[in-house]
Amino acid sequence: MAQNEPLPLRIDAHQHFWNFDPIRDSWITDEMKVIKKDFLPGDLQPLLQANGIDGCITVQVDQSEDENDYLLSNAGQHDFIKGVVGWVNLQDPDVERRLEHLTKFPKLKGFRHILQGEHDRALMLKPSFKRGIGLLKAYGYTYDVLIYPDQLGYTSEFVAAFPDQPFVLDHIAKPHIKDRYITDEWKDAMRAVAAHPNLYCKISGMVTEADWYHWKPEHFRVYLDTVVEAFGTQRILYGSDWPVCLVAASYQQVFGIVKDYFSTFSKDEQDAFFGGNAIKFYKL
Repeated sequence: MAQNEPLPLRIDAHQHFWNFDPIRDSWITDEMKVIKKDFLPGDLQPLLQANGIDGCITVQVDQSEDENDYLLSNAGQHDFIKGVVGWVNLQDPDVERRLEHLTKFPKLKGFRHILQGEHDRALMLKPSFKRGIGLLKAYGYTYDVLIYPDQLGYTSEFVAAFPDQPFVLDHIAKPHIKDRYITDEWKDAMRAVAAHPNLYCKISGMVTEADWYHWKPEHFRVYLDTVVEAFGTQRILYGSDWPVCLVAASYQQVFGIVKDYFSTFSKDEQDAFFGGNAIKFYKL
């Protein structure tokens, strides 16, 4: 690297903020009491700095447009928040008007829906949902796909229907790492979904799917091997999933898992995973 060449930016492509509300945030169970409190930009910034991370993508947890306002307000006050993944009702007949309105916020990069929690496991294939997805590309928006492994087949069909739409799979589709047994079904489904070049994958959320109290870094290696083999090094993004990760690990521990794993990769591959791919995907 030339002496005056700037270091490549490092981006945490998946984290959350909230002012804890026990009614709204009912998904945070008593077992997760460590995160039953506020988590704000001032809490995250020193953790990013301590681990050499330059910025982050903040992702919705509440399915409301009030959430967009909250996250965009945070992003407007803090330069290290490089982008926001918000929420919009894609099945609203008037969704195009909402998308048009939201274009005035340059830090809004894309959207997410909590597909993993839907009773209709194939909601993403409904015509009303697909109509909304079909509008995103014209406005330059990405889409984060949050699912469980049983929805990977639907996701492959979904992503294939929009070959020009950028998608990213959150949390490696949440395999059952706690079981300490990687299934051929998950591996095969990940390889199949990765065949679509418009789908990226966030290596994030692994510790929360592991045994919170007894996980070891080596428990994740076979999952990391599968994802890297399937997606390659140019379509994977680092994400901490802070503060949800705190139920099982500190920020430094989460970062350490992937830092150690990728330490044998080339510098270009590490730069891509830890920042370049997020910059490319979210157009930072």
